[in-house]
Amino acid sequence: MLRLYDSRLSGNSWKIRILLSQLGLAYERITLDLQKGETREPSFLQISRFARVPVLVLDGRPIVESGAILLHLAEGTPYLPDDLYLRAEVMGWLFFEQADLQKAIAIPRVLHLRGLAHAKKQDIERLHAEGYPGLEKLDHWLLSHTWLVGESYTIADLALSAYVALAGQGGYDMARFAGIRDWLVRVQEQRGWVRLIPEDGPAADA
Repeated sequence: MLRLYDSRLSGNSWKIRILLSQLGLAYERITLDLQKGETREPSFLQISRFARVPVLVLDGRPIVESGAILLHLAEGTPYLPDDLYLRAEVMGWLFFEQADLQKAIAIPRVLHLRGLAHAKKQDIERLHAEGYPGLEKLDHWLLSHTWLVGESYTIADLALSAYVALAGQGGYDMARFAGIRDWLVRVQEQRGWVRLIPEDGPAADA
């Protein structure tokens, strides 16, 4: 049985849950409370050298970092192309997401969800200044492409869509990005896609 360590509102963990659902794989989910510091407990540090989620444990061996987990799970499936060039394109988008979008979207979102947006206004503005150029590059590509790589949905679309779909929670004006808007609809129409939180409820952690 696969075991996934995640947190309730983690966008990186959400990516893994979506792919596990799309692949029809059963798994045990262990949800950690980030605000209580559960990712820093010695027992978790034994399986997560970077002290963060997600971590996927299979056959007793942990895989860390969402991009690495996605690549491992997608191997041999339609979600990761066999063509080496297209595979490199997928990885290029994964690297772009982590470098240009993930922190710039995730941190303002956490600050908003925890009621700190006013106190951290300057920090949020700085992160928005870093994140908007990345969103503009993504939107520009999607205005002329249905999917990020090739002619079908891949883990590149999955990986980028998670935090991009949550950007509005961090104060980003997403109405300006028509290409992203239509692409997110296509992503969420994919078989097996799951919501971040199945039921409506108050945010507990991020």
